[in-house]
Amino acid sequence: MKRLKKVIALLVASAALLSAVACAGTTTTSTTTAAAAAATTTAAATTAAAETTAAAATAKVGVAMPTKDLQRWNQDGANMKTSLEAAGYTVDLQYASNDIATQVSQIENMIVGGCTVLVIAAIDGSSLGTVLATAKEANIPVIAYDRLIMGTDAVSYYATFDNYMVGTIQGQYIETTFGLKDGKGPFNMEIFGGSADDNNARFFYQGAYDVLKPYIDSGKLVVVSGQVAFEKIATTAWKTENAQSRMDNLLTANYATGTKLDVVLCSNDSTALGVENALGNSGDYVVGDNWPVITGQDCDKANTINMIAGKQSMSVFKDTRTLAAKVVEMVTSIVKGTTVEVNDTKTYNNDKGIVPTFLCTPVFADKSNYKTILIDSGYYKEADLAS
Repeated sequence: MKRLKKVIALLVASAALLSAVACAGTTTTSTTTAAAAAATTTAAATTAAAETTAAAATAKVGVAMPTKDLQRWNQDGANMKTSLEAAGYTVDLQYASNDIATQVSQIENMIVGGCTVLVIAAIDGSSLGTVLATAKEANIPVIAYDRLIMGTDAVSYYATFDNYMVGTIQGQYIETTFGLKDGKGPFNMEIFGGSADDNNARFFYQGAYDVLKPYIDSGKLVVVSGQVAFEKIATTAWKTENAQSRMDNLLTANYATGTKLDVVLCSNDSTALGVENALGNSGDYVVGDNWPVITGQDCDKANTINMIAGKQSMSVFKDTRTLAAKVVEMVTSIVKGTTVEVNDTKTYNNDKGIVPTFLCTPVFADKSNYKTILIDSGYYKEADLAS
């Protein structure tokens, strides 16, 4: 009722203004009309902002993150909570310690606790079908965050980075660094992928493999261990210690007699860190001498410090602030009942259908540009990267 009165008052004021304009000269008419148009535009913008704030004030968003064990999820969760609260939403942020049962329980509590939208980064992409069926019955939209949730028709949208491009960037870096297009080689390589229960891991792997496969087939890249298939190179839970253990075994079995290791393709920074730890502990590899090229992803603090020190060659930066901002936009569109912006409606099939997706763009990072990308942007402070 109050809003209706405001609208009527605005109409009366506009009518009075138009009447005054009709009695004025030509110059006064154009000036007053412009002022009226500006006033109307400002009023419309103010009304839209007020409506968004009002909608947010009545909405509670559940944010389910997998774990605090990896730096990136801490940043994702913190950025999401800050951005959503700044937009006026109430936020229920939960971490599940990489335990599937805990995450299911947390989502159940979000549903009964009155959340109107769920944002979920799944621990296991195929483990949430039952609980999300409950969300669908309650008409609660679900945004899969960074990791696609599989095997359910309850997923409304997917927000992530272009994960295939992440792998492509890594593969192209190896291709360029070793002059593979120019026919140079052979070079010895090992491969470390992500967790098999994370749908993204296969996109990272495939993006890199599609670049490097011709060189593997031609013998310009030699995987000495013979472990190339994703199932052979996957790293359970993306854990650093799992990657380190496997690298220890690879070094002992394949490189103990002096065979040179030129490059290790690592899908992300936690696996890269495990590889770097194993190389350092072996005592056989020295930075600046025979240390291999190592790829990564996420620009975690420890890995960025290693990049600066020459222990990691590159990483792929995925600014979680960008992804959080996009998810806030999606949540707001859902709450207001307006069209949700997506830019991919063909790629991401979760075995129940294509999930409308918004892909953010990943960025190449190395020792030469990390200051611009990470420090100048405010993502890190210089002190954060002190070794």
